[in-house]
Amino acid sequence: MAGRPIASGTISFGLVAIPVQLFSSTESAAKVQFNSIHASCKTRVRQKLYCPTHDEVVPREELVKGYEFAKDQYVLFEPEEIKAMELAATHSIDIKEFVPISAVDPIYFEKAYYLGPGNGGDKPYVLLSEVMKKTERAALAKYAARGKDYLVLLRPYEGGLIMQQLKYDTELRAFDELADPDIEVDERELALAEQIVDQIATDVFTPESYTDSVVGKLQAAIEQKIAGHEFTLAPVEEPKAQVIDLMAALKASLESDGAESPEEPAASAGGGAG
Repeated sequence: MAGRPIASGTISFGLVAIPVQLFSSTESAAKVQFNSIHASCKTRVRQKLYCPTHDEVVPREELVKGYEFAKDQYVLFEPEEIKAMELAATHSIDIKEFVPISAVDPIYFEKAYYLGPGNGGDKPYVLLSEVMKKTERAALAKYAARGKDYLVLLRPYEGGLIMQQLKYDTELRAFDELADPDIEVDERELALAEQIVDQIATDVFTPESYTDSVVGKLQAAIEQKIAGHEFTLAPVEEPKAQVIDLMAALKASLESDGAESPEEPAASAGGGAG
């Protein structure tokens, strides 16, 4: 496992305690980040904390945290008051229950960390990973770090374990806040759509075949700029016209790939697309 651990901890449940190390699962160097530069002198600008009431820059030592409970009304907290409410870092990943991996919807997923075995924890670490893989279960756990109380999911990955930070249920908006279109799906449309899905379906996810094209363009432009060259902006393609007739779109997609579409009925099916 490459890289240095960013923290250490202990997976615990019952009388079991497994020392582990946390590693970042992402590569920060892959991101392209820009700074705000003053165009006339090419100096990086700095943000200042400004108070519009007193028309002055406020030093950080004069700042307190405030929660807006009504329009322009705040209840204030001193740093020590907030500190008193924070959880002390226990470094314990306290497993509460084991659940089927499929039971946790990915909408709850946030940042993931690789977990590696800590000193003396190789055997129990591998055993836990293997038993979760065999039973197709993951572990829901609580983890206190940086003053916060995290809900995490431990799941088997590549012969080891991943700790997946989860959102709490209260952090998610209800899907029923969206409009619920009252549409009946036409069976013929469904059959055509299924054919299209089958044409580009695969049973394997190969993430290495997908890249961020914007990052690639930015990196190329940066290299040209560093070398003292200007780069030419490629013309932006016009968006394709929207096809409203779903049946026509599905049939055209199949015909372009040489597939046969179901026979047209004597009378038009009309309207699942509304």
